[in-house]
Formats: sequence, structure tokens, C-alpha cells
Amino acid sequence: MLRISAEIFDRFPGALVGTVVARGIDNRGDNPQLTERLRTAEALARERLAGVALVEHPRIAPWRQAYREFGAKPKKYPSSIEALARRVLKGDALPSISPLVDLYNEVSLRHLLPVGGEDLDKLSGPLELRFADAGEPAVELLGRSEPAAPEPGEVIYTDDVGAVCRRWNWREAARTCLTAGTENAILVVEALPPAMREDLAAAIAALASAVAATCGAACETTIHG
Repeated sequence: MLRISAEIFDRFPGALVGTVVARGIDNRGDNPQLTERLRTAEALARERLAGVALVEHPRIAPWRQAYREFGAKPKKYPSSIEALARRVLKGDALPSISPLVDLYNEVSLRHLLPVGGEDLDKLSGPLELRFADAGEPAVELLGRSEPAAPEPGEVIYTDDVGAVCRRWNWREAARTCLTAGTENAILVVEALPPAMREDLAAAIAALASAVAATCGAACETTIHG
């Protein structure tokens, strides 16, 4: 379901990627309970991050260093967990998007790990994490009006058509994003040292349990690395 290039682990020793493959999802409708859970997770994150320089936090700094190593300036292209943390620390309330997205944002904030997801039925071929080659096809990212190609050497998630997430976990492609109609999905949780295997295992277990209970899905978890 997910292939990871050996070069990723060579360049980033200790990197771990956990997946939750969820099938038979009901991702429709608003859920006030999920909104309340998001508010609780935001408060916990603010408490955990209080008094610490965000760029030096052990769950943020490793991603900034990894981005530098593949040529992305972290100030311009923050990892998903840094972007999420910054919004929360500013006092912003995360919008409710869909049950799946709300649940993975909650897990991301509670565990301070990057979390994302793709619609399995929109993928063409297997999902792969690798370094981008020269000549990658342009991709339309969520929130961006003009398609652009990944830069050679950046870390991307891709399928047989092209990138579905650029700069590791910076921004999702529109083509495979989760929607209200998503019935089958692969959710991805990532960790870099000093986060450990048990930290990642706890996060994917929490995510799988929440998706099963809230969305009625059958879930299967895997840890790569």
C-alpha cells in the first residue's frame, strides 16, 4: 500500500512512517463532538508548547533540519506539524473540514506529529515516498491556483500519475485529497528522532481507533522503518 525508497532511510536515519488504511468510511456531515475534540486538542497543544521556542521544540526542529537537507527553507515551507502548531499558538480555532480530517488534525496536535491522508480510490497505482527526479509532472496543490512541478531532490509522496504531497508533508495535491465522498483512505503519520517507535505506534493506534469508531471504517495499521 505504501512503498518507501531506501534512500529516504539512508538520508534520514530513524525516520518512521505509520499508515492507517481505512475502508468503508462514512466521511459525511458535521460532527459537533469532533469540533469539541479539536478544541481540547488545541488547548493541550498550547499547554505543551508554552514557554518553548517553537523552532527548537524536539517535535518541530527535526523537521526543519530535514527540510533544509533536501533544499526547502522551513520558514517558507513549514512542515505540516509546524504550520498546525503555529495556527494553534496564534489562538486560531481549526475549522471542521470532515470527520477524517478533523480526526487526523486532533491526533496530530495531541501527539505533535505530522499526519495526512489520501483517498485510495483516487490514487493511480501504489503510494510511494521518495526523492523527486528531474522532470516530475506539475501538480495542483490545495490552495494554490497554478500547478507546479516538484523540484529535483525534494521529498514527495507520489503515485503513477505524479506527486500527491510535496516537500514531504508540506502541502497536499487536490487530485487525491480527502472529501465527503471518500470511502477508502490511507492516513499517514510520520516521525523523526527523537520521536520513537512507541510514540508513532501510539499515534496510529489512536487514529485507527477514532476512525473506526467515528466513521465506521475497518482499519489496518502498519509501521515502516
